[in-house]
Amino acid sequence: MLKGLSGNSVPLSLKVAYTVFMAVLVPVYLVSYGPTNFLYFCDIALFFTLIALWTESSLMASMAAVGILIPQLFWCVDFGIRIFGFTFTGMTDYMFDGGKSLFLRGLSTFHGWLPFLLIFLVARLGYNRKALPLWTVTAWSAMTFSFFFMPRPGAAMINPDAPVNINYVFGLNENAPQTWMPEWAWFTLMLTGLPLLFYIPTHLFLKRFKGGTQDGRPG
Repeated sequence: MLKGLSGNSVPLSLKVAYTVFMAVLVPVYLVSYGPTNFLYFCDIALFFTLIALWTESSLMASMAAVGILIPQLFWCVDFGIRIFGFTFTGMTDYMFDGGKSLFLRGLSTFHGWLPFLLIFLVARLGYNRKALPLWTVTAWSAMTFSFFFMPRPGAAMINPDAPVNINYVFGLNENAPQTWMPEWAWFTLMLTGLPLLFYIPTHLFLKRFKGGTQDGRPG
């Protein structure tokens, strides 16, 4: 088992650099995509990471890690394959869309480095086991709001870049909802499948990093 290096603080340079990045990303995303973009799990994790850096909270770092490590590692694999001209899942096709500004696509590269930053933070601060239930509740809340109140796939939008089908609550396609099963069944499948396939395996992996105290502060 690995022991979190909770006796060491997070470098100030890292805190400042990440804060500057967020100070740029947040207003740009607000203008480009609108506030609902921050319902995506990866964007929620961005804010949790910011809190974790400045408070050195093992709980905040652990929650973000549980939520996005596996999905974002898939992003990294897909992006790497796409660079060589092949398509894997299509989830990073937007990174090669010449219709989007290079600057905007550059900001989105956080999907590639954020999982590694979170692994560093959990190793540094220790893993807090409360992360699994608390992130699961957070994800369920975001998904429920997205399902009942956010635009469906293919919805006509005033802002064509505004997100639809947030967190894939209507299927894996942004242009049309899935037709394999009733909408409520797909939504239920997502609510149960994400913890089973993504969150619990990540939780089991991160448990090896000891040192986070139960209140989420480094011990």
